[in-house]
Amino acid sequence: MAVGLIGGSGLEEFLESSVYRSLDTPYGPVKYIDSEVSGVRVIFIPRHGPGHEHPPHRVNYRGNIYAFRLLGVDKVIATSAVGGIDESLHPGMMVIVDQFIDFTKRFITFYDRHVVHVDVSRPYCPAINRILYRVGRGLGVRVRLGGIYVCTEGPRFETPAEINMFRLMGATVVGMTNVPEVVLAREAGLHYSLISIVTNYAAGMQERVSAEEVVQVMEGAAEGVRKIIESALPEVESGDWADDCIAFRDEFDRLILGGVG
Repeated sequence: MAVGLIGGSGLEEFLESSVYRSLDTPYGPVKYIDSEVSGVRVIFIPRHGPGHEHPPHRVNYRGNIYAFRLLGVDKVIATSAVGGIDESLHPGMMVIVDQFIDFTKRFITFYDRHVVHVDVSRPYCPAINRILYRVGRGLGVRVRLGGIYVCTEGPRFETPAEINMFRLMGATVVGMTNVPEVVLAREAGLHYSLISIVTNYAAGMQERVSAEEVVQVMEGAAEGVRKIIESALPEVESGDWADDCIAFRDEFDRLILGGVG
């Protein structure tokens, strides 16, 4: 089996191969790199496509997760830029989230032709979360274990009023891409974990939010993210956890891999 990596530009820089391949899925073609890191086979998929060509509301979420299963992936480490809502978070810090709140308008599921109700009480893999946190702390990276990711539709940033509402709800960070990705990973029976990189204070906590600032902070944090992933991969790859992450794997194989759902 392989470990899947999904995120933005920069992650491919520590892969032994940088050659993109294309895989046809029922949801459209997916570009990926099949490579190796720390002796582990990894499948890297740029969430927004090579060159960041797809905005958050047009990412091929189903195609990306479907491609992972076709390519022999059973565990996924994802990365995502987020705004910090919790006032104790600062740009450059990382949060291994364990819950989400969905404020998107996206209706995306593998099961739009079947009645399948998927449990997401623990949407992120607790085992991989603990590994990433322990490794990050050991490397001296500023990382927090546990937090709530609130996902908005994008591509616009949020208003200060929305951020105030999210804070009252207990949200820790805000982003535009983790839903439906995390839900599709659960539907497909994948162990999935997310490293959220705080790139800015959320709207209303600083004068303005810009895409340029996000890119700049992400570039500065890239080395720390790569070190965490590189160090954690052997333990993640060898893990064999019979938890609720894989509860719907057989259902997915029967209904989706056997014919588009």
